[in-house]
Amino acid sequence: MDSVDYRLTEGAIVKKLLKLTLPIMGTSFLQMAYNLTDMFWIGFMGSKAVAALGIAGFFSWLSMAFVLISRVGTEIRVAQLVGGDRDKEAKTIARTGVQLTAVMGIVYAIAVYVFRYPLIGFFNTQDAQVEGMSIAYLSIICIGFIGLFLNQVFTGLFNAVGNSRTPFVFNTIGLVLNMVLDPVLILGFGRIPGLGVKGAAIATVFAQLSVMMLFLFSILGRQMLMKSFTLFGSPKLSHLLEIIRMGVPPAVQSGIFTIISMIIARLIADFGPTPVAVQKVGSQIESISWMTASGFSVALSAFIGQNFGAEKRDRVYEGYKKAMQIAIVLGVFTTLLLYFGARPLFMIFIREPDAVAYGIDYLKILALSQLFMCVEITASGIFNGLGHTKPPAFIGVCFNVLRIPIALWFTNYLGWGINGIWWSITISSVLKGVVAYLWLQSVLKQTQIASSPHLS
Repeated sequence: MDSVDYRLTEGAIVKKLLKLTLPIMGTSFLQMAYNLTDMFWIGFMGSKAVAALGIAGFFSWLSMAFVLISRVGTEIRVAQLVGGDRDKEAKTIARTGVQLTAVMGIVYAIAVYVFRYPLIGFFNTQDAQVEGMSIAYLSIICIGFIGLFLNQVFTGLFNAVGNSRTPFVFNTIGLVLNMVLDPVLILGFGRIPGLGVKGAAIATVFAQLSVMMLFLFSILGRQMLMKSFTLFGSPKLSHLLEIIRMGVPPAVQSGIFTIISMIIARLIADFGPTPVAVQKVGSQIESISWMTASGFSVALSAFIGQNFGAEKRDRVYEGYKKAMQIAIVLGVFTTLLLYFGARPLFMIFIREPDAVAYGIDYLKILALSQLFMCVEITASGIFNGLGHTKPPAFIGVCFNVLRIPIALWFTNYLGWGINGIWWSITISSVLKGVVAYLWLQSVLKQTQIASSPHLS
């Protein structure tokens, strides 16, 4: 590779893995901090404003399904090609992935803006104020979707070559901008009027576009990704198809997961706007574990991809063992944190007594699934690094779909109320973790990784 050498195929495994993982985890926490910052300041406007932000936020979440089509395939192939010293092909794959991402970002933004009224109307909140704020937020946030899309694929490319520090620095700058602008634009300052949810949207868009410009400058101006790399040129059809082939399974999983979450949100809305706000805030608190695990999973994907591409199966297996150990520690810690710290954690964001009571139940029930969720997400990173993107997608789709009938059964037939929906999420997460772990063992044996002679 003709840029700064960030190879993951040599050196102490734990040191390399941690050096790559910590900035990615930091970037994941930054994304969580983006959301929590909005929630914190919007929380001063009441649960209806929080509910509006939560509903509109589903479409930012849904965008990840389209981003993953290009990001996952591009990231995996670039990591494998870099590990195999095929840098010229890695650059072509990277350019094709960025171009595909840009087109999808523009198309998605236009589609969401055009259909924003029926999209928000789907949730049937039966509250004109909540719907109005949701539409206002979504109308503005569409402007930043091109930045959201490109920032994801740029982050993936830097991670793939082993440079996770640069995305962390750029996303930190974006977070600082968002944190400064949020209170000013949401609540107002001096002669600047408070814009409420519109202010939150403007702050987010400005931060996303700023980060995008930093990435573009670093790649085109300073050549921080790969030397002699350019974003201009005709995409190669074979590479485009390769990216789509690897990216579609996780993209389908993400899209279906988001759609199922929207259906679940629709079921929650039947209990009123307060549970909607509770679910939004609770899921952000819970993201302490899944954002951390997801960041670790991305690092694993790059580490496994480079070493698998270099045919170093002993390093792949060692990386897998260390990853699972970390996942277990993280899962146990988060379970204890969410269960015993439910009340103080939730009251940071919403202080209305009814909402707090709902929130405590939510966090305690979801706490029981944290270990299994961390194992599932970690296994997905290993699957992806090996180029096996279908198993985690299949597991995710099947058990996420299962949430709907379980939720309906618990709420309608067993009379568990809103807690029945929280239990459906926990049970499905437990099942996903168990199946993902067992399936991964099978794949490791099939690829002769678990039985590597270096490990005997």
